[in-house]
Amino acid sequence: MGRHREFDTDQALGRALQVFWQKGYEGASLSDLTEAMGITRPSLYAAYGNKEELFRKALDRYERSYFQFFECALSAPTVRTVVERLLLGFVEAATQESCPAGCLGVNSVTACGDEAQAVRAEVVERRRRSEARLAERLHAARDAGDLPPDRDPEALARYVMTVALGIAVQAGAGAGRDALRQVAADAVATLPG
Repeated sequence: MGRHREFDTDQALGRALQVFWQKGYEGASLSDLTEAMGITRPSLYAAYGNKEELFRKALDRYERSYFQFFECALSAPTVRTVVERLLLGFVEAATQESCPAGCLGVNSVTACGDEAQAVRAEVVERRRRSEARLAERLHAARDAGDLPPDRDPEALARYVMTVALGIAVQAGAGAGRDALRQVAADAVATLPG
């Protein structure tokens, strides 16, 4: 019979999330993680698997905690409102005072070495799925007449996600919330309607 865990796995995961968000995947050492989580390496392995699995769990939690705005934005009535809510949601998520600046995914994969390619692929796939969800919503908008028939939903989704990721990069580099809100407003101004 295994020993009872002497720590709250959810709290420890929240602390690991903060370390990954601040330092990126490769920048977060096992020592950084175990110290922040208040556990030993054997406890980390027993509770979460390895560092890569811990990161995936942290990424899942990040999406549940900080990206709820994404699905809400997709349900907005017009393309313009969808894009505005998405971009402003990215601004808010990337500039929270109580969290590291930027985006966990962007911070973690912009400088991945060969040993972190699986993590990079995971983050890229999640971004691809988000872009595909946005493209689906834009197709529906075009079918409903809210997007001109000559606009390519995939290209527009790619543009919006590129601006969103740029917002995250800028936030990570110290850009302020007001400046990034202006970037979002400028991008929304390029839309029809």
